[in-house]
Amino acid sequence: MAFRLIDLPYPSDGLAPAVSAETLSYHHGKHHQAYLDKTNAAIAGTDLDGQPLEAVVASARGSNQGLFNNAAQSWNHGFYWHSMAPDGGEPSAELTQMIDAAFGSLDDLKTKLAERGAGHFASGWVWLAEKGGKLSIEETHDGDTLADLDFNPLLTVDVWEHAYYLDHQNRRPDYLDKVINEKLNWKFASENLARGETWKYPA
Repeated sequence: MAFRLIDLPYPSDGLAPAVSAETLSYHHGKHHQAYLDKTNAAIAGTDLDGQPLEAVVASARGSNQGLFNNAAQSWNHGFYWHSMAPDGGEPSAELTQMIDAAFGSLDDLKTKLAERGAGHFASGWVWLAEKGGKLSIEETHDGDTLADLDFNPLLTVDVWEHAYYLDHQNRRPDYLDKVINEKLNWKFASENLARGETWKYPA
């Protein structure tokens, strides 16, 4: 069964002005769709056809870079759409306690996420992740992912240029400021922490 483009969990203008409807029309409707199309074409008729996307990512890592890039980017984008919300709410009590222990406060975490995102060279992703009961900020380059690694990703921010250029031109820090301070989905992060295992791309 082919992987499908998942629906956005909010209206197309629900993240504006941090991320506009125009950006989402390209980023979700074209970029994400293209990664899925290439993944589906690569696995058609193989043993990976019908496997979860996470299994495709894990199988391709280190053995088929083209498939890995497209499968990982398919997963990353699905996770990214859920990492944002029109009103991101507040972290759960459990997540708040872990944030305070690891970073000092939620505001300090937001500052560090923005710093890591702004400082990430070229394209990639910045993550809030849990491992062994502790939180950390992780970075992956280009199309790499935490989907099949020994982390439980809680949130991610896309720092590829196409995530922000239409709205903020080359000003990545402006995009990061808006998304991190206004649109991060803390309910989603709290649910991922409580589940205790990596989010699964919808079948």
